[in-house]
Amino acid sequence: METEPAPKVVKTDEEWRAELTPAEYQVLRRAGTERPFTGEYTDTKTEGVYTCRACGAELFRSETKFDSHCGWPSFFTPLAGDAVIERSDVSLGMKRTEVLCATCHSHLGHVFEGEGYGTPTDLRYCINSISLRLEPTEKS
Repeated sequence: METEPAPKVVKTDEEWRAELTPAEYQVLRRAGTERPFTGEYTDTKTEGVYTCRACGAELFRSETKFDSHCGWPSFFTPLAGDAVIERSDVSLGMKRTEVLCATCHSHLGHVFEGEGYGTPTDLRYCINSISLRLEPTEKS
């Protein structure tokens, strides 16, 4: 089994609690899940880059976001390179793949494969809105 690289942003639990709202902390640092269809980015079509709400690292582009109707923002691929870490998650009595920010190791959501959405990768990165911040593209 591969070892995960160390996070580039390291903070104490107290520092994370001071910087994040209680809801952000629960999802980002305790691998919680926001309720479906309640997140700020579930249905947005704004063009831009989605960054990690905890550390600001760039994670996803709006061009890879698609309507999955699952209740959370869905992307078919993260940014190129090592923007995210994927690791096995066997909580809740099922096997899933958790998605973490590679920079600070905050929980983002899960990735699912083979659901037939017709995207170029046949992957669905199901990401909590509260884990993200959208930086809109400036129109010239």
